[in-house]
Amino acid sequence: MQRTFLKAKLHRVTTTASELDYEGSCEIDGVLLDAAGMGAFEQIQIYNISNGNRFTTYAIRGKENSGVISVNGAAAHKAAVGDLLIIAAYAQYDEQALQNYAPRLCYVDNNNTLVRTNSKLR
Repeated sequence: MQRTFLKAKLHRVTTTASELDYEGSCEIDGVLLDAAGMGAFEQIQIYNISNGNRFTTYAIRGKENSGVISVNGAAAHKAAVGDLLIIAAYAQYDEQALQNYAPRLCYVDNNNTLVRTNSKLR
């Protein structure tokens, strides 16, 4: 049996751009994507701390160390510049994989610079 668990989380990133006239997705600083183990075009969930909106889109890789978090396309209606977000990715695991399961938790400062990571084992 496969079960869905949190794979990775970028905690309290700040929206740096909200681009309505774009095909879609969320551009994320490449350093943050790598730290979280998220890939370009991977499905992500975004939870807007500032306004309560929750939505699904996909990640696109932004320039490394740029601090960019750009919510694009229709999703731009759900996040404004300055909003705090949690960006999460989930994966399916079988029972054997869950024996060593630990999500990648990434924390940033006010400029979306990675300050620490953590993995919590069950």
